[in-house]
Amino acid sequence: MLNTMWEKEIIVTWSRTSIVIPTMIGHTITIHNGNEHLLIYITDCMVDHKLAKFSSTLNFWGHVEKNNKS
Repeated sequence: MLNTMWEKEIIVTWSRTSIVIPTMIGHTITIHNGNEHLLIYITDCMVDHKLAKFSSTLNFWGHVEKNNKS
């Protein structure tokens, strides 16, 4: 998996629990977040982190408007 030729191959994965290792540097990986695949380019500062850290699964829609129902 070492990217010595700097190929532009995209690797598709559903495993969010995988840990980034140094041989993954330079690859583009798509991580499934439950709805779609997100493109992630692996750099050297991502080593020893899990792939789940780079693909969020929640979308923040904002706070609820104030109401006097309570």
